[in-house]
Amino acid sequence: MHNPSLITSIEARNQAYRESLENPEEFWGHVADQFTWKRKWDSVLDWNFEEPNVRWFDGAQLNITENCLDRHLPERGDEIALIWESNSPNEESKKYTYNELHEAVCVFAQVLRSGGIKKGDRVCIYMGMVPELAIAVLACARVGAIHSVIFGGFSAHSVADRVNDAQATAIITCDGAYRGAKDIPLKAIIDEALQHCNSVKTVWIYERTNIEIELKEGRDILWKQAIAHVNIQEAINTPAETMEAEDPLFILYTSGSTGKPKGVVHTCGGYMVWTHYTFTNAFQYQRGWVHFCTADIGWITGHSYILYGPLTAGATTLLFEGIPTYPNPDRFWEIVEKHNVDILYTAPTAIRSLMSAGNDWVMNHKMPSLKVLGTVGEPINEEAWQWYHKMVGKGNCEIVDTWWQTETGGVLISNLAAVTPSKPTFATLPLPGVEPLLVDENGNEIFGNNVSGNLCIRKPWPGILRTTWGDHERCKQTYFSTYPGLYFTGDGALRDENGNYRITGRVDDVLNVSGHRIGTAEVENAINLHTGVIESAIVGYPHDIKGQGIYAFVIYQGLETDLRTLSHQINETVSREIGAIAKADKIQIVSGLPKTRSGKIMRRILRKIAEGELESLGDTSTLLDPSMVDSIIQGRL
Repeated sequence: MHNPSLITSIEARNQAYRESLENPEEFWGHVADQFTWKRKWDSVLDWNFEEPNVRWFDGAQLNITENCLDRHLPERGDEIALIWESNSPNEESKKYTYNELHEAVCVFAQVLRSGGIKKGDRVCIYMGMVPELAIAVLACARVGAIHSVIFGGFSAHSVADRVNDAQATAIITCDGAYRGAKDIPLKAIIDEALQHCNSVKTVWIYERTNIEIELKEGRDILWKQAIAHVNIQEAINTPAETMEAEDPLFILYTSGSTGKPKGVVHTCGGYMVWTHYTFTNAFQYQRGWVHFCTADIGWITGHSYILYGPLTAGATTLLFEGIPTYPNPDRFWEIVEKHNVDILYTAPTAIRSLMSAGNDWVMNHKMPSLKVLGTVGEPINEEAWQWYHKMVGKGNCEIVDTWWQTETGGVLISNLAAVTPSKPTFATLPLPGVEPLLVDENGNEIFGNNVSGNLCIRKPWPGILRTTWGDHERCKQTYFSTYPGLYFTGDGALRDENGNYRITGRVDDVLNVSGHRIGTAEVENAINLHTGVIESAIVGYPHDIKGQGIYAFVIYQGLETDLRTLSHQINETVSREIGAIAKADKIQIVSGLPKTRSGKIMRRILRKIAEGELESLGDTSTLLDPSMVDSIIQGRL
């Protein structure tokens, strides 16, 4: 299947970029022609950022799973679609051909139908990284249910928040999950969460760890038993649900600067076109290559570049259950060697962690199959970039530094492997269809090169979020009201003399820890639940492995006097409320926080203290109590 929209030279990139901005309807109409549509569109694009209202391929009808699976069967039915690698290197890998994956998805889609799940219903998925997670996601899409995958590291409280916001009627989970040396009791966490949810009627459970679980009669159904009742031929012959291009495909919750997680909504048509286009172009995917994205499907990276992007392209995608350092810090290299991986796509946090483990772990593995190395989730520092290039890629692999967000659906700014030049620490140039600009605090555009400012996008691309679930006003306020008429990314950026972009980090109250966005308000709310904590403020600070660590300043008037025990207790509270991912790396007990006279916490000052930049605190005389700053500096960790 020739891909007419694959860019293979700098000239072709520049031409595609020009055409995509000058005539987006014609450009994206041409790109979209290669997919299977049940009905073609009436218009390619209709948009208005004031509302905001964005519609791509309006009037078109499709089912995304027919583009991920069915259309490949005549030519690639016996080619490998999915490779699964277990948490334990001693457990056998599993491989699914396109025929086999198609059958498994059709069978579970039939289970969903017989469970009363229909188009538009919300289904939350809370599983470990097993093939059944991929099957569950695609089965939801096949019957037209809106899937919402919840990362398996979130607490019962966080799960309940998401289930209630989506008003999900069903949950798909596992008895437990393996993650490194840990066994996570997923079903027990679901049971706890569902004490606070009244919309869920059915829970399907895939048995992975075989731990003892409670089954609630009338609600809980074992996966194995459910699929045993399905007539396979009938399942395969049941047509996929017809979806409008603008029907929601999934909701994915992301942290915001206020405590409540927001459900980013992506729709069927535009998201499909965008993930396919960005996957094939950024990585320059060739037929037969093995693509290994190390993300969890609980995050957008897993949605777009483990599942939808690779499968629409007929690729072989690798799903890994474990973590990079278990049982040893050479697990990635072992997998690359074992499965002859061509593309490795991972986060700077993982790269720094493996770098700190020493070079021997990499040197012990021959990885001649590697052609493209990708990075995602946060800006990569120069040292990690060079190590990745020289040590992992042996200087022979292209490094693709991709910048994008949950809200963008797929990559917005990136070099294209071996087509456009890379530059360490720079995401480089926008993809066709993406028109970035830098603005100052007042929204005035900053022209020219060698400048920095707040990164905005001028026009919609097919993968842009359409709304936040159940609260369109929040979508408008968060992304489109800071600078009217523009999509504001929340990131700062620098543009060099050649127009390359380098992302400099968040400019709002959101931290980027190990490539995952965590809202400061969310963590502060959790810390403040600890008895004895009066108030708290958290900021990010440079962390050697995670990129950004969490530094908590806490006013405490409780009984516990041992700081280590108190820190442990506070982090236990955070783990229980949000998940271990949001634990503070440093907790400093303070007698007060630097506040303005109107009561606003000056996080800018706390950030400087946490970073050790004590010379550049700026004017503190306007604070309610300027002496507070000195006492915080004295107690700095």
